[in-house]
Amino acid sequence: MDITLPELEQVINYWRALRPSTGEERALSPEVNALADVYAMMIFTKAHSLPYASLEPAARQLVDAWRTQKK
Repeated sequence: MDITLPELEQVINYWRALRPSTGEERALSPEVNALADVYAMMIFTKAHSLPYASLEPAARQLVDAWRTQKK
């Protein structure tokens, strides 16, 4: 199973809504930060999708939570 770039954007937006940026510096939440790393690498490598299994465990848990709430 893969995760596509548009799906990852949806996951990030879901977590941004649940855990918005904080402080004057508008720091990302740990959840959004973990997903932003994946997003940045996909953009850098021009990947349209990634194998789900290649995600770090924390990122997989965040994607799973998003997929569960979508159902």
